[in-house]
Amino acid sequence: MAGFVLIHGSWHGGWCFDPVADLLRARGHTVLAPTLPAMGGTAEEMAALTLADWGEFAAQHCRDLKAALGGAPVVLAGHSRGGLVVSTAAERDPAAMDALVYICAMMLPSGASRAEFKALEEPNPDFDSIISKVHGGIATVVDPARAGPVFAQLSPPDLVAGVLPKLVAEPHGPRSETLALTPERWGSLPRTYVECTEDRTIPISSQRRMQAMSPGARVVTLDADHSPYLSRPVELADALERAIPA
Repeated sequence: MAGFVLIHGSWHGGWCFDPVADLLRARGHTVLAPTLPAMGGTAEEMAALTLADWGEFAAQHCRDLKAALGGAPVVLAGHSRGGLVVSTAAERDPAAMDALVYICAMMLPSGASRAEFKALEEPNPDFDSIISKVHGGIATVVDPARAGPVFAQLSPPDLVAGVLPKLVAEPHGPRSETLALTPERWGSLPRTYVECTEDRTIPISSQRRMQAMSPGARVVTLDADHSPYLSRPVELADALERAIPA
């Protein structure tokens, strides 16, 4: 059996992975799905937060889990913006985890940032229209009343209705930070990219552009929206399980 550390995306928390975490635990695995520091915090907390902070937070969870499991394999997975955290953690301490999974996530090469990649993407007015800046641009929030069709149009409506009120403010700073990744550290770990063909937040064209920019990942294709943990939980659990190194 293996361990999984699941890193959520923007405006979410570790709770978003509950359906998938339950499936993996039922299969005998150990799962941690923490909420990143400063999510929904004060303006001061969000202003001070860096991508390196999040990377160390994720890496420490991997170290602790690997120690608790006696050295068993640990898979670090990130959803959406969580991909930036996964890459940062892997570069910081590649020995802390054994494989990486990007779930319709930011898998960007060294020297790139989320903000820069946004300029390469096709216009996405439906997504952009639900986002607002707060605290003078330190953070962003989404409109929960309009987020469902953008984040989770294929997901069960009752589940969507239960999660949208939980969305919180997101520190904006990490999106502008440039990744610094090396083949010897981040590049030494096997990667899986779970692409979601019906994603309206990070469209499939953007996901495949990132795959081309950072080649080498094994690709799993799901007929899913941007919330595959709600719309395709079994298939996502399968993909995560298959990422465990032999």
